[in-house]
Amino acid sequence: MLRFFLKRMKGNATDRTMIGKLAGYLGLLSNALLFVAKFLIGLSAQSVSIMADAINSLSDTASSFLTLIGFRIAAKPADREHPYGHERFEYISGFVVSLLITFVGFQFLKNAFEKIIAPEPIRLSPWLFIVLILSIGLKLWQGLMYRQLAKKIDSATLQASGQDSFNDVLTTVAVLLSALIEWGTGWRVDGYIGLLIALYILFSGIMMIRTFINELLGARLTEAEIREMEDRLDRYPTILGYHDLLVHNYGPKNRFASVHIEVNESWSLSQAHEVIDAIEHDFQRNLQVELVCHLDPVPIQNKQYRQLREKVRQIVETIDPELRMHDFRIHEKQFAFDLVIPKQRNYTDRELQDKIYQKITHEIGTYEVAITFDHTYLL
Repeated sequence: MLRFFLKRMKGNATDRTMIGKLAGYLGLLSNALLFVAKFLIGLSAQSVSIMADAINSLSDTASSFLTLIGFRIAAKPADREHPYGHERFEYISGFVVSLLITFVGFQFLKNAFEKIIAPEPIRLSPWLFIVLILSIGLKLWQGLMYRQLAKKIDSATLQASGQDSFNDVLTTVAVLLSALIEWGTGWRVDGYIGLLIALYILFSGIMMIRTFINELLGARLTEAEIREMEDRLDRYPTILGYHDLLVHNYGPKNRFASVHIEVNESWSLSQAHEVIDAIEHDFQRNLQVELVCHLDPVPIQNKQYRQLREKVRQIVETIDPELRMHDFRIHEKQFAFDLVIPKQRNYTDRELQDKIYQKITHEIGTYEVAITFDHTYLL
C-alpha cells in the first residue's frame, strides 16, 4: 500500500501534505484498534500494566489525530497574518503530542504505585497473550511505516511518531513478560512492570518536548546542512570570501538565509549583482533555501590596505588562533572589523578589545579600534 502511494508522489508540498495525512490516517486506525483490544483485555485481566499500555495506545490515537490536523494546517499557504506560511504548525502539533504522552506517563506512574502497594493477581487467558503478540507485530509495522514516510518527506513529527511506535513495542514486550512471569511463577510483578512502563513513557515524552521546543525556538542546523551550504559558496572562486551565514527555519521545508559576500571593490554593480544572483538561485534550486546576499566590497588592489589588514590579522591570531576576522575597514586613523568569537573562551569582549588595542598601538601605531563581536553558534 505504501509503495502504491509513494510511486505517485512527486516530492512537492502537496505530496508532503498527502504523505503526512496518509501517515495520520493509518496511525489513527491502527492505534484505535490497539486501544480497544488492550483496554478490553486489561479490564478483564485487572492488569495495571496492560491498562497503561492501552492508554498509551489511546494517546497514540490522539497523536495521529493531531498529526492529521498539523499537516493540514501546515499546508496552508502564506497569508497576511503569516507571511512565512504555516509549516511551523507541524512542530506545534508534535509538541502537543509530546505533552499528552508526558501526562499519560504521570497518570500511570500513580496507578503503578497503587498496584505495588496493593497487588492483585492478573486474570490470565489465551486471548491476553494473543492480543499482546498481535500488538507487537502491528506496532513494528507502524514504526517502519512512520520511518519510511518520515524519510520520504524529512518530517521530525513522523520521525517522533515512528520512535514512539518502536518504544511501544518495548513496553508491550514488557507487559507480555509480566504476564508470562505471573503465569509461570505466580509472582505479582504487574505493578513493577507498570512502573517501568510509566517511567519510560515519561522519559520519551520529556525528550519529545525538548525536541519540539528546540524546533520552535530555532534549532541549530546539522553539521551536514552547514557543510552543504559552505560547499555551495566555496564553488564560486570569484568571490573573496563569505561570513555571517544565518538561517531561519519557518518549517521543515521553508527556510530563509542571509550571508555576507566579500567581492573586489573594483567590480561594477552589475558584475557583483550577477554573481550574487547566481548564488541565490543556486541555493533555491539545490537546497530549497531562500537566500539573500549582502555585498561587502574589499579594496584588495590597495597595497596599504592589504598590509594593514594582514598585520591586524596576525595580531588577532597571536591572542587566540580560533578568532576569525572579517569586514576589515580603515577610516582615517581607525580600524573597524568584525570578530567571530569561538564558543569556548576565557575572556570577555572588553578584555579582548583591550588586548587587541594595546597590541595594535604597540606594533602598528595609534589607531582607534572599533570591533563588532560576532557570537555565532551556527559554525
